Amino acid sequence: MVLEEAPPILLIAIGLDNGFIYCIKGDIARECITRFKLQVEAASNGSTSLPITGLGFRVEGQAHQLFAVTPISVSLFSLHVQPPRRQTLDQIGCQTNAVAMSDRMDLIIGRPEAVYFYEVNGRGPCWAFDGEKKFVGWFRGYLLCIIEDQRTQKGTLNVYDLKNRLIAHSMPVGDVSHLVCEWGYTILIIADKKILCIGEKDMESKLDMLFKKNLYTVAINLVQSQQADPASTAEVLRKYGDHLYGKQDYDEAMSQYIHTIGHLEPSYVIQKFLDAKHIYNLTNYLEKLHDRGLASKDHMTLLLNCYTKLKDVEKLNNFIKDEEGIGEIKFDVETAIRVCRAAGYHEHAMFVAKKAGRYLKILLKDLGRYDEALQYVSGLEANQAGLTVKEYGKILVERRPSETVEILLRLCTDVGDPTTRGSNNMHLLMIPSPMDFVNIFVHSPQYLMEFLENYIKAVKDSPAQTEIHNTLLELYISNALSFSSVSQENGFENHNIKEINAKETANGYKSGTREKAILGKQDTKIAKSIADRRRKGLALLKSAWTSEMQEPLYDVDLALILCNTHAFKDGLLCLYEKLKLCKEVISCYKQAHDHQGLIACCKKLGDSSQGGDPSLCGDLLKYFGELGEDCSKEVKEVLTYIEKDDVVPPIVVL
Repeated sequence: MVLEEAPPILLIAIGLDNGFIYCIKGDIARECITRFKLQVEAASNGSTSLPITGLGFRVEGQAHQLFAVTPISVSLFSLHVQPPRRQTLDQIGCQTNAVAMSDRMDLIIGRPEAVYFYEVNGRGPCWAFDGEKKFVGWFRGYLLCIIEDQRTQKGTLNVYDLKNRLIAHSMPVGDVSHLVCEWGYTILIIADKKILCIGEKDMESKLDMLFKKNLYTVAINLVQSQQADPASTAEVLRKYGDHLYGKQDYDEAMSQYIHTIGHLEPSYVIQKFLDAKHIYNLTNYLEKLHDRGLASKDHMTLLLNCYTKLKDVEKLNNFIKDEEGIGEIKFDVETAIRVCRAAGYHEHAMFVAKKAGRYLKILLKDLGRYDEALQYVSGLEANQAGLTVKEYGKILVERRPSETVEILLRLCTDVGDPTTRGSNNMHLLMIPSPMDFVNIFVHSPQYLMEFLENYIKAVKDSPAQTEIHNTLLELYISNALSFSSVSQENGFENHNIKEINAKETANGYKSGTREKAILGKQDTKIAKSIADRRRKGLALLKSAWTSEMQEPLYDVDLALILCNTHAFKDGLLCLYEKLKLCKEVISCYKQAHDHQGLIACCKKLGDSSQGGDPSLCGDLLKYFGELGEDCSKEVKEVLTYIEKDDVVPPIVVL
């Protein structure tokens, strides 16, 4: 037995038949050596000492120890003390060649009834293998035993995997004279001078063989004992999980899949457990993903969905509120809010929404807290408030129109800071334009009209002035403006109409007198509102295009189309006069058969001293002459005007 302490220093131990151990220590090449003898105790019957049947070195740090085996004893010598001290570990030994050392430096002794392991404190574990152990060896964690059959006198090589408690390999080898484990092979020297070299299969071949035999636990232990890379271990665990899943052992399968986290794509596992009956396993897997920081937003959202399906409020609370203060929310906010709302967890949805800036969605659509929503918007920074109103403004206008208009005016006019109001164009470019919020009034045009009117009163030189005037003109001139305020005022009356009609129908008759009276009252209010709006429209057409202005503060073509489409005669006349389209003005009066208007227009537009067109008077006389009606009074009035002011020559009149 040779131990290389620190090259070139060697320690050689030679066991002799007389019970002595001859030791040589030092640099043999330079003959710088020391020699000493060790003796195992003599036989108990007083005869000569028994032969040494096995030796083994054990090194722990600076402590060197030597196991010595005889047929009747196992001893341990401590070589690091002088003189070396002997300790008897057992009173039973073994025959020659049945001794080996494990990779943990434990002594292995083979006896007919079992194989024993010895540590420095004495006998350790044993493994019961029947048969005469002719040779014992240790190779890469495997126990090698050549067991001789007493009847045939032939040997069988068994390779034991002690960790997994199985025989990894077995083969007949005949009469073996030597067993050597060197150079990565197990070498058997047969008595007939043949040499048998046995190599270990590669990892992949071993695993394939184990998979075919469904020995997945052995395969897992194998890759772990061989210190395989984590990806290889995860692949074995995945196959074991698939095997268990196929056997419908879902809980154990999931426990294997959990061990693959970080190496196996989560979607592979998730898709197997999407069925409702596997929701507990799926929840467990997603929780482990979350704990290890490997869950994506989709995984977190799915976990949230699982909690709501299980109605596990405690875990739902921990999951949602655990995200507080961490930074970026790790799940999809919109989906989380939708899931919580659908499951009836409105408070949880509101918590997520508030943190993610989607607070209003829950307040408005689920809880109906409109005043609280308005208060929340009022407290936001200007840019954020503008974005929020754009998103939820339709609901706010529908439920709290006046308050919403007030908030918009503060946003667009910055009424809170008097120093910034007025004609500071640079400042106006930095605050929101009222036209950005027009779409939220799609169902409430009357409040849009109120908003824009108040805005142009507060801001005189808005960059969006032309667009605002165009929108107001459309609201003023249109006939089909919806007035929810009118319907709200008369809601009680409409309800009474329905009740009266129902009673009268039940009694066999129906009278529409009261209903017609109420509807007539509504029609009167609507007609009055249209007239009021058109007065505002006419005033805007005039005030936004004065004689001092080079260009009007509205789109003239749009205004003409609106007036013509909605038969707004006063507006058309105003525009034609400003455009100096005298013929079109006269045509308007002709279409309306407004003779007095024609005469007044002729006097206004036919005065050449004022830049008018004198030919209008001649055209007017021709019109009255061809009309086919008694227009003597109108003709006389025109002639008097012509004669008085000498507008056109007499020949033209004739």
